[in-house]
Amino acid sequence: MSIPASNFRVVIPARFASTRFPGKALAELGGRPMVQHVYERATASAAGEVIIATDDDRIAEAAAAFGAPVAMTREDHVSGTDRIAEVAERYGWQDADIVVNVQGDAPFIPSADIGQVADLLAAHDSAALATLCTPIVGAAEFADDHVVKVVFDASGRALYFSRAGIPARGHGSDVVPQAWRHVGIYAYRVGALRRLTATPPCELERVEKLEQLRALWIGMEIRVAVAIDPLGPDVDTPADLAAAERFIDREFANE
Repeated sequence: MSIPASNFRVVIPARFASTRFPGKALAELGGRPMVQHVYERATASAAGEVIIATDDDRIAEAAAAFGAPVAMTREDHVSGTDRIAEVAERYGWQDADIVVNVQGDAPFIPSADIGQVADLLAAHDSAALATLCTPIVGAAEFADDHVVKVVFDASGRALYFSRAGIPARGHGSDVVPQAWRHVGIYAYRVGALRRLTATPPCELERVEKLEQLRALWIGMEIRVAVAIDPLGPDVDTPADLAAAERFIDREFANE
């Protein structure tokens, strides 16, 4: 059963600077800026409120043009999580409130998955965060350092996240074990968000470059579920944008 719409919000952190693809939030995809696709997916979920959080006037102007609420945030944030925490403080959200982080470079995130991750967190009072995963298919995906893997226990509590292939293959085996790709969408309780962003990065986080390991390091429970709807491609590079255009063309062809 879905939680009431007023019980969770979505914040879309969007910045103009990007090492591999500067300005990608405003890159045109199917005739609309990429961040607009993300916003439309989020507003089609059960969220009671959707806000774009940015530090760039160009993104703010584009968002205003398609009717999205915008929160202007500081320029010195090192992550989207920090940016969302600033929004939570500004609007005075309560510790028990649930906010979903939908990345601004995920134009094909299914609306159902956004509601799913909020529901997952709401269903587990002991959890601080919730996230999603999908099955890994093939040896190339398993070996790819850009594909973050997650392992979790029988009840769905995250045990570890890594860029390495986990669980490891048996010694000398070429068989890919059952493995799960982490989907970069998070639901937070606002109190956990405040604690997480007030805590310095841990060594595991620095080594793996995965912020969620900080949450595990300080003892936070992260719930994981398999995404109910398949995800389209994220966009990290100009080459990804071309692939995303082809994905849209296939979607229209199938309608």
